Amino acid sequence: MKRHFNKTYFISFIILFIAEVLIESFLKNGFIRHTFGDFLVVILLYCFIKSFFNLKTTLVAFGVLLFAYGVEFLQMTSMLEALNLQNNQFAKIVLGTTFHISDLVAYTIGVMFVILIEISIDKKT
Repeated sequence: MKRHFNKTYFISFIILFIAEVLIESFLKNGFIRHTFGDFLVVILLYCFIKSFFNLKTTLVAFGVLLFAYGVEFLQMTSMLEALNLQNNQFAKIVLGTTFHISDLVAYTIGVMFVILIEISIDKKT
């Protein structure tokens, strides 16, 4: 695994992180809060990993997707209680509290979007 720092991916990560914080802070419900935020979070994770590691697009994209699915499926358990984090607001935001199929769809579309963008960029270079 070759390590390197990619400024473009890191700046994208920072912008997406700010967008996620703004969504969390100002929108309490609706499509953007519940679905678009999930779409963005997989892109955010992808950009974070690509900021530091020069790995294949598909490897990172599907790794992020599997991670997101894993966190989502853990929401069907009492994970927060087992970790004694049920009263921790940050843990509730990061790990979530309820399972929704629509979140899995949003994650999948987000990863598909990343792959399509990367293919488009590769064709131009």
